Amino acid sequence: MLFIRTDDLKPGMRLAKPIYNKLGVMLYDRDTRLTRQGIESIRNFELIGIYILEPAEPVPPLSDEDIAFEQFQTISMFQLRDCMDMIRKGRQPDKLPTLVSSILSQYGRLDHKLNFAQNLRSSADYVYKHSISVAILVAMLTHQLNMPDDFQQTCVTAALLYDFGWLLVPTELAEKTDPLTEEDEKKILACRIKSLDYLNPQTHSIKLSPDALRIITQFITLSAPEEAADPSKIFRSSGTKLLQVADAFDRMTAMSLTNEPISEIVAMKYLQEFPEKYDTKIVRALSLCIHILPRGACVDLSNGEKAMILEDNPEDYSKPLILQFTNNEIFDLRDPHIYDIIQIQDIMKTMDNRIAIDENTLKHFTSDKYIKDVADRFRKRQNQAAAAAAAQPAPKKKAARKKLV
Repeated sequence: MLFIRTDDLKPGMRLAKPIYNKLGVMLYDRDTRLTRQGIESIRNFELIGIYILEPAEPVPPLSDEDIAFEQFQTISMFQLRDCMDMIRKGRQPDKLPTLVSSILSQYGRLDHKLNFAQNLRSSADYVYKHSISVAILVAMLTHQLNMPDDFQQTCVTAALLYDFGWLLVPTELAEKTDPLTEEDEKKILACRIKSLDYLNPQTHSIKLSPDALRIITQFITLSAPEEAADPSKIFRSSGTKLLQVADAFDRMTAMSLTNEPISEIVAMKYLQEFPEKYDTKIVRALSLCIHILPRGACVDLSNGEKAMILEDNPEDYSKPLILQFTNNEIFDLRDPHIYDIIQIQDIMKTMDNRIAIDENTLKHFTSDKYIKDVADRFRKRQNQAAAAAAAQPAPKKKAARKKLV
């Protein structure tokens, strides 16, 4: 899969991802071969580029939920752009409450984990796409943490608008690829602080709740270098803590033309390293909302080997049941003796940040009866050994391993 800039598109290239209009209507499906007319249409959409399949590359598997998620992101992005345009003009964004309700309806009531895949972002649409992703994450987090409905609405509203100040940042600064200087940081912070005036009901006609404005104000204030130095010493509301986790996770894992994304597991490790900034309870809730290491995922191990996730661990994503490729050995990372030796370092991904596993392989490794039986026997044996060790302490031994042959 290749990312091709719009100016470099040629007839005959095959689309790797569908293209929707602002109403969510699919204009071009995956595997569609581009024509000159289609290329001109893409240019009219102001897309900076699209994903293209390589000549012999099959269409990557996507579930109905994955496709619906991409469609929802596209529709919501255009709606949020309209809302922010209204705010810049000093007018009430009438569509904002509907957008908040839509996000909560779709993702604030989920009873299962979501494959959280973000769309490619440019400087022209980064603010909108990032804000939509953060709002979706916040909706899932507030539901996972059993927060009241009115608080969910407040937090999702804040998530949609807290990054509005970036629209006031000069283009040359927003698109800067070199490291930001101290002076650059000051200019950006000044723009973000200025945005609070646009969001204040006392100075503009926007009808924003005091609680939502308070969350946004606190988040921006904490972005100041002198405040960010030690966030543990500053009071942060629950809504601000939610925003900090969702914002950081999305920025680290999203595809961008200027920044290389990191995997979900590496992002989670980073969040866990700084509990003084990223609330431990919220980070834990995030791991229960989205897939970090799902079954079928191929991973890099700390021992230099590669493996596949046979069974995920709902309670601790970092300790699943894995199959090491080189010697067909199964390891249960829940076993502390094994986990002391082997940990998952990273996940292997395709270019658009999806898990690199084809549908047939995934089907084989998740539904093959023999593998399931072996995995069940393996875990039963491990549990029995753990129970015996607990009943009668014994010297630390290397954990038993089972071959798949």
